[in-house]
Amino acid sequence: MPKLKTHKGSQKRIGVTGSGKPIRVKSWRGHHLELKSSRRTRRYAGKAVIGPEHADQIARLLPYLRKG
Repeated sequence: MPKLKTHKGSQKRIGVTGSGKPIRVKSWRGHHLELKSSRRTRRYAGKAVIGPEHADQIARLLPYLRKG
């Protein structure tokens, strides 16, 4: 069976925690931050865990992502 290709766009955006949960960076934090309130920009800070409803899609895009 041939090797599977990793989706390069997803590889750059999705990581994995130490316990194996997929994580992503929150959106809306790119630019024009002086227009957004500090309350709003705090909400966009940090990482977010991707829910189990997307597990099949992530497994297809990133077949070699380490889990657990």
